[in-house]
Amino acid sequence: MQKFKFIETGLTGLVVIEPRAFEDNRGFFMETYSGREFEPYGINARFVQDGHSKSKRGVLRGLHFQRNHMQAKLVRVVRGSVFDVALDIRKDSPTFGKWHGILLSAENKLQVYLPEGFAHGFLALEDDTEVLYKTNEFYNPEDEDGIIWNDPDIGIEWPIENLGELTVSPKDSAFRMLVEMEGL
Repeated sequence: MQKFKFIETGLTGLVVIEPRAFEDNRGFFMETYSGREFEPYGINARFVQDGHSKSKRGVLRGLHFQRNHMQAKLVRVVRGSVFDVALDIRKDSPTFGKWHGILLSAENKLQVYLPEGFAHGFLALEDDTEVLYKTNEFYNPEDEDGIIWNDPDIGIEWPIENLGELTVSPKDSAFRMLVEMEGL
């Protein structure tokens, strides 16, 4: 019995994962990670750290990455929903500068795996949205960098009509455009 469905995104290594949930009158149970089942799909990261964020509706986080200690991430939402974005920043990749966005929610239980070499961000679509993510490298604030969320050359189609409803941190607002990034 297959516990996961793996869905290709068109960006090499970026995979959407649909876990199989076993539901009954008590609720549900599902595995969210299995090295044995993920490895045949190229997901063989050794995860060393878990992160957990909580955001209000309209909070936009990202697009984050670490320069010298790139992180692979396994991302899921346990409360609320986000529009999750992965941006390929691998210079040698045929999809460099391309992005993929997906709705992740507690309801749909989808996950996304980002291999090393992707910038990551999300827009919270509901209040009290909680995102969990595993990483294969420890967070290092001195190594962190990012791409500005509204880079016109990338053209991410964030699902928000009124940009005045966005909350973006000063740090994330100061990120540069992809074309201005050196050493990627």
